[in-house]
Amino acid sequence: MNIVMVASECTPFFKTGGLADVIGSLPRFLTNRGHKLSVFLPKHSSLSPEITDQLQFIGSFDVWVRWRKQYCGLFVYQLEDVRYYFIDNEYYFKRASLYGEFDDAERYTFFSHAIFSALDYINLKPDILHCHDWQTGLIPAYIRTNPDLNDIKTVFTIHNLKYQGIFPLSIFDELLHFDSIHHAGLEMNGAINFMKTALVHSDWVTTVSPTYASEMMSSHYGEGLEQLLLQRETSITGIVNGIDEDIYHPSTDLHIPITYYQQPERKSENKYYMQKELDLPVDRHIPMFILISRLVEEKGLSLLLSILDHLLTTESIQVVIMGTGEQYFEEAFQSVSNRHPSAFRFIGEFNEGLARRLYAASDFFLMPSRFEPCGLSQLIALRYESVPIVRETGGLKDTIQSFNEYTKEGNGFTFTNYNVNDLWHTIHYAISQYHHPDNWQKILENVYESKLSWHDSAIEYEHVYSHLSSANNEEDEYDTDRRESGTITEREADLIIR
Repeated sequence: MNIVMVASECTPFFKTGGLADVIGSLPRFLTNRGHKLSVFLPKHSSLSPEITDQLQFIGSFDVWVRWRKQYCGLFVYQLEDVRYYFIDNEYYFKRASLYGEFDDAERYTFFSHAIFSALDYINLKPDILHCHDWQTGLIPAYIRTNPDLNDIKTVFTIHNLKYQGIFPLSIFDELLHFDSIHHAGLEMNGAINFMKTALVHSDWVTTVSPTYASEMMSSHYGEGLEQLLLQRETSITGIVNGIDEDIYHPSTDLHIPITYYQQPERKSENKYYMQKELDLPVDRHIPMFILISRLVEEKGLSLLLSILDHLLTTESIQVVIMGTGEQYFEEAFQSVSNRHPSAFRFIGEFNEGLARRLYAASDFFLMPSRFEPCGLSQLIALRYESVPIVRETGGLKDTIQSFNEYTKEGNGFTFTNYNVNDLWHTIHYAISQYHHPDNWQKILENVYESKLSWHDSAIEYEHVYSHLSSANNEEDEYDTDRRESGTITEREADLIIR
């Protein structure tokens, strides 16, 4: 199949979160299965000079954002078998931030409009157009409302339902190219909602883990979209993310002092070097816990802060936290570091090389998230043979099984309820197993056997694409079933079919 992916970020070009890792890896695994992959991205100013110098200029054309006529340049970059196309407009994308600008609605409306102009310019006719997160949410709507594009099937992936692209209602007339009849398919609670727009108009919806697919249909996790998601239940698929095991491999990683693979003694040498680097007491037998994350409430940091002082006082452990985010958490962790200089370090930045060294040095990886659509950090931790301690939510539940000292099953430690006591007891249980040599060896063996690759996930995406492709221009069975069962309104049916 000829598959086009559209996203706002992608490794190795620019990254703010896990979305970039997905777009950097999944297309390559799909090309390995014989598909043709093209990826369209904004040409953000953070693109490195080394890559910018290798971009091939294809051409330029005008893109209309309602009444505004804007320049658009189109560049291409070939990486292995994937073609990456960059949409260029310095007014919109020469910014310090990928998101959070005052005119994000206009920036990503321009990007969406430019995709269609670019496809036409290079005469690229995709079988599947796969959009990712709210920044691309308009695209499925433009395809559904344009009869000339009905042969293109659309897939929309939710990476995090919390971020929906919500903008004033006025942008419908100011920026968008829709007739008023389509207003209801974009509006929600008196605003234009790009995420809702994609959920109404895309042919299929995926999200990044089976558990999150189920969770987001509840009021607790649905972020106000749970009823719409419930109505789409039979055309939503949860597919766990993978990682690129060639990029993340402790036997070849140039960032770490001592390479290793399923060699606990060699891995422990990395702890020695990290303790020296961070000026911590040097002792390979002290369990080292790390947390590498955006410092935001959803990551469960309040739970950890509630027990951290007592944990560092009563247990012989070392804890290292790396990340940036909300000022409250940065200051709180720095304060803990001041109180426990011999057992705790806070690194208020993100550094890829240091992150890899921390993964390699650590025994445990903390991820007590309040919610986590998929999570990649726990997969990277497993790759570097660091045992995850996670809450059972989203992709964490799908990828980490709690160790059972009787059956010897499990590749980590988990807790169910979002409360301090459960986290406390889980960490204590993990420490007890660390000091039980036979059980610890079995846990490590289970970690070694964890499935982390994109291979199986790419096949699941392929199944979604094949299902849509085989349907051709016929109405989706999902829409038919809903209309016959009376769970879809005539208005919504009109929007979905159109």
